Amino acid sequence: MAGDWYTFGVALFAAIGTFVYPWTQYHNSLNMSLLRRSFLFGFDTGIATTTIAHKSWIAYMDNPSKGLTGAVVSVYIAGEALGALTQTFIGDRLGRIRFMQLMCVFVTIGTVIQSASVDMGMFLAGRVLAGYAVGGLVATVPIYLSEISAPHQRGLIGGISGCGISFGTMASNWVGMACGYAAYGPTQWRLPLGVQIPWGIILFIGLATFMPNSPRQLIRNGKVDQARIEFIKIRRDLHSHEAQEEFALMHAQIEYEMEREAKSYAEIWKLYRRRAMVSIAVQTMTALTGVNVIQYYQTILYMSLGIGSTTILALAGVYGTVAFVSNALTTRFLTDQWGRRKMILTGLAGIIVIEIYASVMQLEFQDGNNKIGKGFAVLGIYLFVLTYYGMLNSTTWLYGAEVLPMALRSKVMGLAAASHFIVNVALTEAGPSAFATIKQNYYYVFVGCTLFFLVIAYFYFPETKHKTLEEIAAAFGDKVVTLTETDLIVEQTVFEEKAAADHVEKTDVAATQAG
Repeated sequence: MAGDWYTFGVALFAAIGTFVYPWTQYHNSLNMSLLRRSFLFGFDTGIATTTIAHKSWIAYMDNPSKGLTGAVVSVYIAGEALGALTQTFIGDRLGRIRFMQLMCVFVTIGTVIQSASVDMGMFLAGRVLAGYAVGGLVATVPIYLSEISAPHQRGLIGGISGCGISFGTMASNWVGMACGYAAYGPTQWRLPLGVQIPWGIILFIGLATFMPNSPRQLIRNGKVDQARIEFIKIRRDLHSHEAQEEFALMHAQIEYEMEREAKSYAEIWKLYRRRAMVSIAVQTMTALTGVNVIQYYQTILYMSLGIGSTTILALAGVYGTVAFVSNALTTRFLTDQWGRRKMILTGLAGIIVIEIYASVMQLEFQDGNNKIGKGFAVLGIYLFVLTYYGMLNSTTWLYGAEVLPMALRSKVMGLAAASHFIVNVALTEAGPSAFATIKQNYYYVFVGCTLFFLVIAYFYFPETKHKTLEEIAAAFGDKVVTLTETDLIVEQTVFEEKAAADHVEKTDVAATQAG
């Protein structure tokens, strides 16, 4: 259980960083650091929803056109795509920890620029820079968490990162609403933007101080002894012989994959076509459900129903709350128990039905005075967020990382995340104009795309729950290395030697202190 709590603390640090658990001082310190990445992503992404709804922001930015309003969202997502692609080039070279630290520097600069903006150009520049950093982070953290998780709880550990995103979204919506009660002026929108600034700094310090390295990446970089130390620290839940066997399999499988490592994307496509396609498809699929369009422009949808500005901000806060609660509950009780495949299929099927319902309700009631009907129209938006965050948000980010072999995880996951963001650029940039012209019919674009991906997922997405990252290869028809008795004996010998050396070192330290 100690290993479970340790890894859980690491994951919390990676996702929110605001919770304090009553563990040892080391766990508290760890807990207060890595979780901030996902909170930062969710907050920075969600804050645009309330920012563009403030009349003071609209006036300060000289009444931007629908195209410029769309650019607030789309340039951020374009930056995310660039950040994700950057991870494909330098993520493995720098390592998980150092790459995330680099992104912390960029996101801090970007949030400062946004908060201090004096015109639309400066504001958009800050959005691009912050998006660039967040894109690199969001492509890296699911990889990192999947690599340090035990097979039986990888859904929980990896899913916590997604919960951090939804928690940040919820917090941004309520902060945006609260600041709406400030005196009319720039404080209404500068203060929520400024709240983002400290998180990148705190995360950087935590990454430099407490976070363990991924043992799988250490093996890939030839640092097997250090990888063994990190693995033992992370997997304290295992008995000695279990740890030896799992580490030996991990080591052998990674070395086998490195021997036939693809050097180009053409080779990746040839050797690991299905695994690469599944990772990229699951990320593209989430964008084409329309989640970012609905999340960013829900305020515009509420306006089309004749709802007042104060109520709109409150509804956005409820939207974020529903997202977080549903995400947290399913991550805890479904992802490892029910499995990724069932959650993805259920989520996609549910979204198809809900978006058709939402479109019909808005068509019937957006131009009338029927308050009950308008309530049913708003219900469609909430049913969507309940289904998307409950079934898909955490699951798809984790699934896209865990289906990939170690040697390709950064390269392909970066492409997968970039595909998610690139598709979102087009959808969100078109959002204001689409809702102004074809209105609720924009939903049917997402219905068609989601139906297509439901078919793809049914035939090509295998189950991954309770398998080690190395064992998942078999689900795609790839070879999984078989350990020999000699392999296990060698690993046992190394473990015993390390344990003996550690004992001697501790004895010498104790003797020195006693003397």
